[in-house]
Amino acid sequence: MTPGPTVKELAGRALTGDERALGRLISRVESEPSTMSEIAPLLATRARQAQIIGFTGSAGVGKSTVIAGLIRRFREQRCRVAVVAVDPSSPFTGGALLGDRIRMQAHVLDPDVFIRSMSARGHLGGLASRTPDVVDLLARCGFDVVLIETVGIGQSEVEIAAYADTVVIICTADSGDAVQAAKAGVLEIGDVFVVNKADRPGSAEVAADLREMLMLGDRAGTFDANVLEVSAQSQTGMEELVTEIARHERWLSTDGELERRRLRRAETRLRACIADVAVAAVMGYDTGEALRRAALALASGTRDVLELARELLGASLSNEPPPKPERSTTI
Repeated sequence: MTPGPTVKELAGRALTGDERALGRLISRVESEPSTMSEIAPLLATRARQAQIIGFTGSAGVGKSTVIAGLIRRFREQRCRVAVVAVDPSSPFTGGALLGDRIRMQAHVLDPDVFIRSMSARGHLGGLASRTPDVVDLLARCGFDVVLIETVGIGQSEVEIAAYADTVVIICTADSGDAVQAAKAGVLEIGDVFVVNKADRPGSAEVAADLREMLMLGDRAGTFDANVLEVSAQSQTGMEELVTEIARHERWLSTDGELERRRLRRAETRLRACIADVAVAAVMGYDTGEALRRAALALASGTRDVLELARELLGASLSNEPPPKPERSTTI
């Protein structure tokens, strides 16, 4: 049997526009954490100029329909567009449910549109754990715009703010009033606010409430956000949404906020990676015996959890012998 292409071969093809290779490479990134380390030298040779736009909101507000409408308009501007749609996990396979591709199927055959569904796989925050790596890969593969759709689980959606240049908050009259949006924390992370399905009763009231809350909120020195009333199904208001996103992009560039956001994004990714490395080191340390002894000491109340965590982490990273308990403990 002929061996399949290596990760570096897939990366080389993906960087030259081979979307099939890109899809296979993303699958490797999702399943093998070391993949990004292998291809980092290749990625470093490619500039990362893509505009990254995140979309969040409760399930059923029409995020996928809004994104489908935006894809069409970005394509009219001759932009190459990539979409990362984070789906709920299948309870049977753990994979993505792929619901978003149904609403975006009009663009599936466009060679300049790449749509990838990712399974959340239990990761909180509305994104999949490998989403930042996949977005970075797409941004270096020549796409002009990368659109990220969160899973739509409500009050844990704020992670998108750490990974997008522009965050679009979408709500409807059906999803509750502006107070619910405030409770979810989205007023603080949003740059563009959309009330979708604006032809439905109550939409104008939700938009008015959002505007009032934005005026009352502490947004000094931030982007002067507007609240747009849109009907993505009928494409009403979509041109205004494109204009508002472009206005925010200009503000990012002129105010220097784009560089600050991307630096914060790099710091967030680095912190997450450090945490992953630390957890992997401790969990693989001494086949878990040291961890069990520490857990016994913690359960018996003889040791502090922070003290034990530091002890285990330090020993695992320095390859020291497993620490012995100060005294025998049983529970």
